[in-house]
Amino acid sequence: MALMITDECINCDVCEPECPNQAIAMGEEHYLIDPDRCTECVGHFDEPQCVQVCPVECIPLNPQRVEPQPVLWAKYRRLQSGVAASNATTGTTEVG
Repeated sequence: MALMITDECINCDVCEPECPNQAIAMGEEHYLIDPDRCTECVGHFDEPQCVQVCPVECIPLNPQRVEPQPVLWAKYRRLQSGVAASNATTGTTEVG
């Protein structure tokens, strides 16, 4: 499952820099999570980092985006291959 940020978000700015997949961005009223980039931190951490740092606990699982672990791992690998391809194009070696 991808995560989502609810209307309870206070725009405290702590979740966005914690996301290893750059899945979090400011929306019109509060931060949003791009479900195509959210892996729940699979491949990076044992637990979703945004959930860990959120002071108002407004980041639940998105019931509209049910994704089992194998799907999250496949998404992680796809995103990482995109990072590797981008790094090859720009000549950088940074991953994540």
